Amino acid sequence: MKLGEALVKAGMITKEQLRLGLERQVIFGGRIGTNLVELKVIREDELVSFLSKFLKIPSVDPEKLVSLDNEIISCVSREIAEKYKAVPFLKERNRLHVALLDPRSIAAVDELRFITGYDIIPYVTSELRLLYALEKYYGLERDLRYISIFGREGEQEQERQKDSEESKKYLAKVKEEFANVKDRDEIIGLLLNETKKNSSRAAIFIQKGDKLTGWRSRGIDAEKIEIEIEPTSIFAEVLNRKNFYRGPLLKIPGNKPLISLLSGAPQDCCLIPIQLRDRIIALLYVDNGNNAVMDAGLSYIHTLVLMASYSFEIAIIRRKILDL
Repeated sequence: MKLGEALVKAGMITKEQLRLGLERQVIFGGRIGTNLVELKVIREDELVSFLSKFLKIPSVDPEKLVSLDNEIISCVSREIAEKYKAVPFLKERNRLHVALLDPRSIAAVDELRFITGYDIIPYVTSELRLLYALEKYYGLERDLRYISIFGREGEQEQERQKDSEESKKYLAKVKEEFANVKDRDEIIGLLLNETKKNSSRAAIFIQKGDKLTGWRSRGIDAEKIEIEIEPTSIFAEVLNRKNFYRGPLLKIPGNKPLISLLSGAPQDCCLIPIQLRDRIIALLYVDNGNNAVMDAGLSYIHTLVLMASYSFEIAIIRRKILDL
């Protein structure tokens, strides 16, 4: 599976965002990940983290590439660094740790091992960060596009760190609220309200036999509506796989009732199962309208669903205790 397809499957980007990234790659070149970062559909740190999992190769801490000794850099010549897009950053006994544009390249690892005399430990990093390091330590000039995008990412890093602290405080508050809710209506109300941060529309559906009933909604008139679960529908896919769906709402017969409810087929939507242990108790649907996409990762909504699942369990235990 290619990286772009894997990002779509993991819900990190949409099919439409991948299409735009591939179109940009044809025009400007570079790796697909770089083009997606340039389009601002995924952050560089998110891309590197995913790459590491996808390739099953460790990623290098960006801080380790900031200030390297000449002794380390001299382990790899300028010609070899340019040929394989390789930057050594750590030497220990008979091992040399190297950031590579293609860390799976056997040819690169073998030649580096032969030339340096060290066992080579390859690492993942982004094309943007690697080209920056190659320019800094080996004088290999970058194209202007890489300078501008990497500069923008650097400028935004301090803002992200500041926002991160605020987000942690806010998340702690939301966790406390989920921990203190007393019944399922409070849980669903809190969940729907918090999804406002990432989506303009949301609805909760509960399964009753071969039908789904709208429980609560926001921006969609879904309450008390009944939808039959067709085998080819988005609902059947999520219920059968017990995993979320992220992408366009396909115009197929099974999705007709939902398309009718939404007055169209969104180009980007997400359906997430709310589970109590291994049993699905409800489905959360979110989108940003029929003509807009959502945030790249939707990590906050996934976190909300997990907290809601735990809250349901707490509410059940509380009720059992009160019934004793």
